[in-house]
Amino acid sequence: MERIVNKASSFAEADAWDQAQQIAMTPEQRRRIAKSLKDRFYPLPRKDLREWVQKK
Repeated sequence: MERIVNKASSFAEADAWDQAQQIAMTPEQRRRIAKSLKDRFYPLPRKDLREWVQKK
């Protein structure tokens, strides 16, 4: 994905630009971004979700 830079003159303008960018993304782009963030912050090997749940 190409990085895009935007200089806003106010926080409201920056928020509006962020929302417009998110609305413009396809579901596939959102999935790719979510996966890349997951891979970056939770590198392999990751525990299975079922291993994180503590059994009583």
